[in-house]
Amino acid sequence: MFIKDWKKEIFSIPNLLSFFRLALIPVYAYIYLNATQTYQYVLAGAIMAVSCLTDMIDGKIARRYNMITTLGKILDPLADKITQFTLTLCLSLEHPVLMPVLALFVVKELFQLIMGILHLRKGQMLPGALMAGKVCTTVLFVSLIALVLFPRIDPMAVNLIAFVDTVFLAISFVSYIRAYFGKNRKVQNLDTE
Repeated sequence: MFIKDWKKEIFSIPNLLSFFRLALIPVYAYIYLNATQTYQYVLAGAIMAVSCLTDMIDGKIARRYNMITTLGKILDPLADKITQFTLTLCLSLEHPVLMPVLALFVVKELFQLIMGILHLRKGQMLPGALMAGKVCTTVLFVSLIALVLFPRIDPMAVNLIAFVDTVFLAISFVSYIRAYFGKNRKVQNLDTE
């Protein structure tokens, strides 16, 4: 995966949007962890909403205008995962019932990272994100941003969100395990691209 034209790789619009998303992470964390008033929580939630929107936009731009780059294939999911981790970690500090969600998220992502590295060394990789992973990401972002926006939410609602997020994470995790090891494996050789 040698980058031939690094300026094109770095300065493509989708990659700049991914860098922007990465830059939003410490801003969000600082505002959320120091929030005491409603407008601060709303601001933190708005920052995460902007991050989600730029995530959707960068992919559409990359595909529509043929701006898919090697760097982008790494940078976009990295920005997603770091954003999801930060969001879940910050909320778990406020709502400890989310700790199992955070733990499952970390285990799932570590599994995907290790499997990805092992398969890349063999010249193989998954062709892209699985539908279960995309749905899980959407559910996590929507539910967790809701918790940011409504910090005084009823504890029963937080429990329900924790349960729903755990279910979607578990489904996604099982889907990735099957994609790597199941009867209908989805791993492809890199030279078939």
